[in-house]
Amino acid sequence: MKTPFLSLLAGTTLLVAGACTRSSTTDVERPSARSASTETGAANNAPTPNRDAPTAGSSDYIDPAARKTAPDFRADIKKADARLLAVPADVDALLLRAKSKSQLKDYREAMKDYNAAIQLAPTNSDVYYNRGLNRLEMKEYSGAILDFSKATKYNPKDRDAFFGRGSAKMQMFNYRSAISDFTRAITLDPNYADAYEYRGISYASINKFKEARIDLEKAAQLNPTAEKSLRRYVGNKDK
Repeated sequence: MKTPFLSLLAGTTLLVAGACTRSSTTDVERPSARSASTETGAANNAPTPNRDAPTAGSSDYIDPAARKTAPDFRADIKKADARLLAVPADVDALLLRAKSKSQLKDYREAMKDYNAAIQLAPTNSDVYYNRGLNRLEMKEYSGAILDFSKATKYNPKDRDAFFGRGSAKMQMFNYRSAISDFTRAITLDPNYADAYEYRGISYASINKFKEARIDLEKAAQLNPTAEKSLRRYVGNKDK
């Protein structure tokens, strides 16, 4: 499963609203949290992606990880600890423990498990994706971009990895390159509300308000909460 982009990124300045963390064997859960970088109209409250939701990126989706509590994550860590005592090279157990630590905001300890998992499974796209989310929380944006790039290398159809990379680029004010990544995500999932929203905000941040309006109206059509971004970043600027 994935851990929500949103919950993972709730404390950052990133506009991530639907992304989630993932496991190497099953789908990843997405972190649920929103915020964004600022620069002459840059985004501050946009969304992150939702992995494999019934309707991708829709407001109806509730990620399983979002329903978990701190005691649940601690229980997962204990479960992983027990498994790793028996099988020290269990990548799934390392990933479970890493994601749980990330959810508990123990990002540096989580990094140790992600690094160990990558040593054991250097082509596992889910591990790179989840480590990228963890790096976003640590504001290590260059490292996050590298991890999301690895995730797309080993899984070129991973819409969330393209979205995550675009979100990291937004934090570095690299809006034009971020737009390219959000476009890739939309190509993979034409109903990806968060990608339309972030791309719209990126367009607004480089004063392309006509394109921004088109994207933000589409995002609001797919997910009504994007109306706030439409009002905030476009308003009447393209009229």
